[in-house]
Amino acid sequence: MPYEFTMDGVLLPVTPSTLKIKVKNQNSTMTLINEGEINLLKSPGLTEIQFEALFPRTRYPFVSGELKEPSYYMGFLARLKAERRHFPFVVARHQPDGTILDDTNLDVSLEDYEVSEDAKKYGLDIAVTIKLKQYRPYGTKMVVLEREPDGSQTATVSAPRDASTAPAPRTYTVQKGDCLWNIAKKCLGDGERWSEVAKLNADKIVNPNKIYPGQVLTLPT
Repeated sequence: MPYEFTMDGVLLPVTPSTLKIKVKNQNSTMTLINEGEINLLKSPGLTEIQFEALFPRTRYPFVSGELKEPSYYMGFLARLKAERRHFPFVVARHQPDGTILDDTNLDVSLEDYEVSEDAKKYGLDIAVTIKLKQYRPYGTKMVVLEREPDGSQTATVSAPRDASTAPAPRTYTVQKGDCLWNIAKKCLGDGERWSEVAKLNADKIVNPNKIYPGQVLTLPT
């Protein structure tokens, strides 16, 4: 397939036909006396992503990787919501010979998903509209005021403390045709990090050149 979509290392069985990526605007407009309207330029807001994923019950020619029941993917989405954590979303684009062209690699959260069951349109398959939103890490700082002997005060700012929920260990299930370099490229954004994946899974990987479909690999952060 020329496109592959993965969420938290899980390969979607059918590549969505369309992908909408919206970069949110935070600019604001003000009206100045004698100047008219001006546009105050601000940093872009969080990127929003939307696509429709098909979870089939039949192995169509266009199904990627191992065929799993729709209930597997529905459980996966439910866990992402229940765990309230961010995860990598990767769209890998490559030529028929396997050469990678470019990719979309964002840390995101699962915002909404809507399930559609339509016997006429989808048969026994399930379609899910998925909405993701870019995640940006944030932190808090503590300011400590100290009074000097002369009565003046000095302020000490502590290092920022991550206020987000610590992500759970990420995993990836090996698909047919995978290699460590491609897994690192899809899930970590850098194929050269394959050795980190191999080292982290030394108990499962005897030979880095031999991995097998169905293996569950832990991914480095």
